[in-house]
Amino acid sequence: MRIHNLYADDAGETHFRDVEIDWVKEGAGGKLSERLPATGIIFRETTGDYDLDWHPAPRRQYIINLDAGVRVTASDGESRVIGAGEVLLVEDVTGKGHLSQAVESKLRHSIFVAID
Repeated sequence: MRIHNLYADDAGETHFRDVEIDWVKEGAGGKLSERLPATGIIFRETTGDYDLDWHPAPRRQYIINLDAGVRVTASDGESRVIGAGEVLLVEDVTGKGHLSQAVESKLRHSIFVAID
């Protein structure tokens, strides 16, 4: 399984990379990854006109989009649409940060899983 990862380098520039989640167990219920640490969960609703200027992530967290996407732009210029059902691990808690923008003017529900 592949997830998106947004991180800041030593110079504060933000970049995307893909992270593969390895399966460590398989059974009648499907495949499982290892158990990963988490410190909390936040439910969020974002309006269809959401357009947030440059900002770092408030904490290291997974963002799971439930029903709509978001366009995220790293400071190096790469832009990705993180669609419904996709996972983004944001780790750019320092540096230049990123832009976030609603896609197709759709209301979006998402879950933040804090890991710090």
